[in-house]
Amino acid sequence: MRLQRVILAGPRGFCAGVERAIDVVERALELFDETIYVRKEIVHNRHVVEALMRQGAVFVDELDEVPPGATVIFSAHGVSPQVWKQAEEKQLRVIDATCPLVTKVHFEVRRFVQENYSIILIGHLDHDEVIGTMGEAPEHIQVIGKIEEVARVEVPDPNKVVCLTQTTLSVDDTKAIVQALKARFPAMILPSKDDICYATQNRQMAVKALAQKADLILVLGAKNSSNSNRLREVAEMAGTRAILVGHVRELNPKWFEDIQTIGITAGASTPEFLVQEVVEYCRNLGATQVEELIVTTEDVRFALPTELHLPSDSLTA
Repeated sequence: MRLQRVILAGPRGFCAGVERAIDVVERALELFDETIYVRKEIVHNRHVVEALMRQGAVFVDELDEVPPGATVIFSAHGVSPQVWKQAEEKQLRVIDATCPLVTKVHFEVRRFVQENYSIILIGHLDHDEVIGTMGEAPEHIQVIGKIEEVARVEVPDPNKVVCLTQTTLSVDDTKAIVQALKARFPAMILPSKDDICYATQNRQMAVKALAQKADLILVLGAKNSSNSNRLREVAEMAGTRAILVGHVRELNPKWFEDIQTIGITAGASTPEFLVQEVVEYCRNLGATQVEELIVTTEDVRFALPTELHLPSDSLTA
């Protein structure tokens, strides 16, 4: 038995928030005749970062590395108020590339803090998005990432509890944690159905369908990409072996032994050229059929920050 067929999940790859973040950096490089600094990885994919570095962007870990008065771009994952304050103190020109869906969660945190709610944030404590969200009100927020952690949550008033989520989590995993929290705190306000972003949901739905047709699923994405890791987990929960790979160079021919159909998907920050390189690899192994499995289409587009608009722009949110 040898490899015969490749099925590509649809949708896959770049979401609107990632496309916007990359566009923010590229437009800033075009518009401003100065060094453009970017705090953290603009999106969690090294290939994207390296491409922007070749265009002239300078990536830094913290604002301490940015000269006073310079221009800095905040990544798609969002930042805490403390980072905004530091930027103001250094008189930096800030261009915010935070995904609007992440910004929405920040707004929710501030609103519920004003109403004196305890906030339970479902997410990964070391993820840039959660670090930024936590920074809005660390004394009001508890982060949990597993259903086993629900039992340790303590709040001053069980009647004033709200649950929010990191946008890139597994829909199924989040549902289970939310149900466990609701059992402990019946009055808890549930997270908005929009808190897990449309792209995360769509890609997980596509990989579930892919798992029914493929013998093995390759997830193209970075090791530190939350949504890419969740895609691998969702595929395996659906019953199909899945491997997260960052580049075609990481592929092992032994993986393809006794495999007839390979499924391929990609995280929301993965460029399409990485997918096509893997498709070509599969063709070289003998695959003669390449098809798409499209479960839904996406037409979401986010406007660039106003400071990057040109008179000819006609972007709509």
